[in-house]
Amino acid sequence: MKIFRYVPIIILTLLSTQSFGQMAISFEEAKNQGINVAELDSTYKSGIHSDPSLAVFSEQQTEYIQAYYAMIRDLSTYLNSNDFRWGGQTRCFNRIYFAADGSIEYFIYQFEEGELSAERQAEFDQLLNEFINNAKFPMSKDVKFAQCSPVNYRDTL
Repeated sequence: MKIFRYVPIIILTLLSTQSFGQMAISFEEAKNQGINVAELDSTYKSGIHSDPSLAVFSEQQTEYIQAYYAMIRDLSTYLNSNDFRWGGQTRCFNRIYFAADGSIEYFIYQFEEGELSAERQAEFDQLLNEFINNAKFPMSKDVKFAQCSPVNYRDTL
């Protein structure tokens, strides 16, 4: 019967580790869940920056940019391999927050108004969450870092 005394602690531990796990979410949903992008921006350093002294990868900017675009291409390939088709160029803005080891902690996105129906966005969200569970940025540093950019998604051939 002593085990029942620990059930609330176990449940709390599981919930807290799940809430701090990897997450792909729209900017609107992040706001609804109390995720403050400004706080994330102050916690995660810029992967690259116009002022190289503020960039995590200041000495490796070309390699970093290539790795970032390769990751976006990998995402597109993953979506297509799971029968997700854009049907044309689709614009989106991404803010991706990485752990020091390159794993994705937050992938926050925003499609332009009218780009995707709610149903298609839900499908994208589900597949994106699956993708980030296994994706890892190939470069790492001893600090958390972030990258933001507009992206034009399109079907891969």
